[in-house]
Amino acid sequence: MRLRHFRRSGTSIVECAVVSPLVFIFVMALIIGAIGIFRYQEVASLARRGARYAIVHGTQYAATSGNPAATPQDVYENAIKPNAVGFDMSKLSCTVSWDRSNAPTYATNVNGQVVATQNTVTITVSYVWIPEAYFGGVTLTSTSVMVMSY
Repeated sequence: MRLRHFRRSGTSIVECAVVSPLVFIFVMALIIGAIGIFRYQEVASLARRGARYAIVHGTQYAATSGNPAATPQDVYENAIKPNAVGFDMSKLSCTVSWDRSNAPTYATNVNGQVVATQNTVTITVSYVWIPEAYFGGVTLTSTSVMVMSY
């Protein structure tokens, strides 16, 4: 059996010169986009972890355990900062707010009756991510709202 010897023609070299950079740019954009999605998922996870910490460390927790109720600084130091692996902490910000107070419920007057209404906590985590290709920064923000439970 005789093997053919293929010669490269000039057209295939030109095609390769045109297509290869486009494929490279497409693959790099795909990788950088995937890293951005991963970073956003991490920011969302930090917001959920912070909200979970805040809803179980309210005034009822303080009364039961003898420890103080969570403050926004406590939420950041105990729930967000330890889990922010791989983040530049100077670009990470967090805001914590409670609906009315740090208590699980508050009293409201509905049609002349006093009703216990549950408080909520809102955690917003923002991170300024600079993609690996240095195309400028993108602010990734995630908000988690949970009902106080303890």
